[in-house]
Amino acid sequence: MSGPQLLSMQRGEGNVVFVYFDQEGEAVNTLRSQSGSELERIFDRIEQDTDAVAVILSSKKADHFIAGADISMLDGVSDVATGTQLSRMGQAATERIARSKVPVVAAIHGACLGGGLEIALACHGRVGTISEKTKLGLPEVQLGILPGMGGTQRLPQVIGVSDALDLLLSGRQVSARSALKLGLLDEVVDPGSLERAALALALRLAQAKHDGAKRWQSLMGALSPEAVKEAALSDNPLGRKLVFDQAEQKVLAKTRGNYPAPLRILHVVRLGLEQGFERGLAAEADAFGQLVVTPEAGALRHVYFAQQATKRFEGPITSEPCPSIGKVAVIGAGFMGQGIAKVSLHHAHTSVRLRDKAREQLGLALGSVDQYLLDLVKRGRLSAWQRQEHLNRLTTTTDHLGVSESDVVIEAVFEDLGLKRRVLFEVEKHAAHPVIFATNTSALRVGDIAHGCQHPERVIGLHYFSPVEKMPLLEVVTTDKTAPWVVRTAIVLGKRQGKTVIVVSDGPGFYTTRILGPYLNEAAYGLLEGYPVEEVDKQLMDAGFPVGPFTLLDEIGIDVGYKVGQVLLTALGPRMTPPAQLQALVELGRLGRKNGRGFYSYAEANKGKRPVDKSVYQDLQLPIPHAPPDTRSAGAAQVNVAERCLLAMVNEAARCLDEGILRSPDDGDVGAIFGLGFPAHLGGPFHLIRSRGARTVVAQLQSLAQKYGSRFEPAEYLRRLA
Repeated sequence: MSGPQLLSMQRGEGNVVFVYFDQEGEAVNTLRSQSGSELERIFDRIEQDTDAVAVILSSKKADHFIAGADISMLDGVSDVATGTQLSRMGQAATERIARSKVPVVAAIHGACLGGGLEIALACHGRVGTISEKTKLGLPEVQLGILPGMGGTQRLPQVIGVSDALDLLLSGRQVSARSALKLGLLDEVVDPGSLERAALALALRLAQAKHDGAKRWQSLMGALSPEAVKEAALSDNPLGRKLVFDQAEQKVLAKTRGNYPAPLRILHVVRLGLEQGFERGLAAEADAFGQLVVTPEAGALRHVYFAQQATKRFEGPITSEPCPSIGKVAVIGAGFMGQGIAKVSLHHAHTSVRLRDKAREQLGLALGSVDQYLLDLVKRGRLSAWQRQEHLNRLTTTTDHLGVSESDVVIEAVFEDLGLKRRVLFEVEKHAAHPVIFATNTSALRVGDIAHGCQHPERVIGLHYFSPVEKMPLLEVVTTDKTAPWVVRTAIVLGKRQGKTVIVVSDGPGFYTTRILGPYLNEAAYGLLEGYPVEEVDKQLMDAGFPVGPFTLLDEIGIDVGYKVGQVLLTALGPRMTPPAQLQALVELGRLGRKNGRGFYSYAEANKGKRPVDKSVYQDLQLPIPHAPPDTRSAGAAQVNVAERCLLAMVNEAARCLDEGILRSPDDGDVGAIFGLGFPAHLGGPFHLIRSRGARTVVAQLQSLAQKYGSRFEPAEYLRRLA
């Protein structure tokens, strides 16, 4: 496979050779199938250079070292043997670096991920910049595979087994400060000092080698007392067994066995520790080849490409200029308003004017924002100076002062149509100039909120998910009156806030809330048929959802869920009919976690696990279930509840695409996964349709319709595909 040249070489001070990664014609450096042989050729030339005393690997890209492998290359692997060979080629390249006759130092600024970090791990020293843009990690597990260039074997050697397993199994990225604490970096400097610091380290290592120092490659990597203790633990067979048994328990608790990659990572790391580095590399290559062709890896690659497509979308074409966004006003200092303020300050770097009628609530909001920033400082994500700079851009008010001068006003008040309209009309009345008004709503039509206002073309929906600072999705909701430049401005703001943005058309529940409705309804029907609360939640978590539907209802509020359900029922008809008994729960004051009375008991917990509040069955006029589902009478539910919930959601997603609520199937998959926790290993509702086949999905829905009613009648979109 051919491609643009990646590497260039030049001699620097003191006979140190600088090798630069600089992918021709690309904004970032990525590794392709020919990259390994290119690296080997470069080091062959260095081996022949008798004057060379050290090598520095660096990048000429702004804010990027190496972003990892080219994912499209992985998508082209069709069989195990090809995948295994690809891994072995990568391993040969990193081995060439590790066995260099002269020390090699990685000078890292920006993204150093996947194969980029594996190359850095093969070096004998690593220097990184203190920049926020410098991130290190091995995210392969998030694509359903494992590091295939020696990373599973070298990372435990560099930072210890426990920390290595944490990074390998989570795929999380760490800052330069955190990498220094882990031992992943030997030194952290300002970006302007990077090459000078790398040169100094390279010359020290070269001098140590010349002086005959033992283990010169690890001169800068002296183990901490904690690392020494852990090494003793992992070298001991009983201690090693304890470490890996605990890791496996955590993996299975988190993945429910839906993802094969984490268990293979554990196996490969352990095998390398017990049978040696070379055997570990062979196992890594074999596992890489087997994992890259699994359905789970294919689904996760699809999610990656779909997310990249949403990142590239800038909105409708318009000749009108989009304003720069320097000031954001947030109306409503509750939980959602606080979250919007946090991401606007920290990620978007805007000024924030936070308004609430209650001074006490503003005080709580300030404390919440400050604690959020303090936590970022503790985790090495912010400096103390940056925290103070963020706080300096946050002001509060109980009136309209400062709100009207903002570029964008985001209301985050209660989900009440009349209240949201009043807020919009007040903003228009007091604004010094027409501003973009964004409503944070999960179900109300944006057009209904904007009805009768002066500038409906400037009104847009921004549906954030709770908690805002953690949930990655933002649903931008447009009406038929929203101006294209307003849509583009909202997309820019969402991306600056660190969000994955999808653009949907106005309608009841938009996309995510709408497809959540039948999912929650079906779970409730299962409960009425005799499934215990905890059994329904377990089935959906086993299917891959992060929490079960009844846990979710408790979190969002049973009353809120019921109210949204009524909105969907009124707008979309009988298929959205929730079980009538849910109304009784609301009337009896059973609202969920917020008042301590939900499907689960909030008065007691055992190791973080809350028991079901058995009195909920009495309120629903149901007997308390005792037997597991498979031992109940023939009159009990006949089909796995998780499958019913899943297909109900998929069916409604298909309707949303058919009706123009969704812009594309990719947006539908991204929205379901990042907004609702749809199982990523299934690739989203539309990927599930493709992988199962439309005919199969239609047949399954028709079978369910015969057993459970017309709510399962297949969408026209699915019928056409079939």
